[in-house]
Amino acid sequence: MADDKLNWAMPVMRTGYAGRALVYAIVSGISLFAIWHGEEAKGTSEALSMVERSPFGLTALWVVALGLFAYMGWRLVDAAFDLEDHGSDAKGILARLGQAVTGMIHGALGGLALLLIFGSTDSGEGSKTAFYLAKLMSWPFGEIILGIVAVITMGAGVYYLHKAWTQSYRQKLQANHFTLHWNRLLQAGVAAQGVSVLIIGGLMGLAAWQHDPQAAGGLDKAFGWLGQQIYGQVLVTAMCVGLALFALFMAVNAVYRIIPRLKDPDVMSLATKVKQMADGA
Repeated sequence: MADDKLNWAMPVMRTGYAGRALVYAIVSGISLFAIWHGEEAKGTSEALSMVERSPFGLTALWVVALGLFAYMGWRLVDAAFDLEDHGSDAKGILARLGQAVTGMIHGALGGLALLLIFGSTDSGEGSKTAFYLAKLMSWPFGEIILGIVAVITMGAGVYYLHKAWTQSYRQKLQANHFTLHWNRLLQAGVAAQGVSVLIIGGLMGLAAWQHDPQAAGGLDKAFGWLGQQIYGQVLVTAMCVGLALFALFMAVNAVYRIIPRLKDPDVMSLATKVKQMADGA
């Protein structure tokens, strides 16, 4: 039975997932455009900077910022009220803490969009990620902290890959024509996100191991590392396509996601529908 007192969280959730979808669509779209023109794929910061310089760029950045802040708000509310029924045991608390951290990370990306809007970003050369990691590694036990963050990040990547393999996300998507017949695209998008997060975590671990903050970064470093492998350009292009599919997955969540504590009892999940079809076969 839905908890009517918390129904106000639904539009926040939908706006948040739409904002996250927009960010991944921008990054993947700009990266594919760059690759097509013989350039390198772009990270999130550079992609948003390119949006800022485009026609209607400021309007687009405002939409991105609002969407990301909505996603942060959704994840914080979700964690606080346990809207997805993770529970209050150790596993549930860990999952809810993960939701809160994920929300804060996306809030930081929303802050980046606002900085671009108001022209307050640093115009200097060099990676801001590397600068802050160098600061972290200069702290007592800073490299150990970075190593722990790297392990957590790689764990998140493994989680996404497991989610794609088991298709557990189907439990929280409404069953309809689109989710039933285009599920493979959604599965590929989740897997691509898992690979990208796993690579980012691995590069963080390498930075901690080699005492080299320049080795770590976000999607830009992940794209760079893939590009150095055999058939690197093909791998980078595949990753960009995969992240475009992850943007589709986020957009589908914005429209069709089921929140356990807010669920309409008449709504059937994709997992239940698939099981019914399998049992009836």
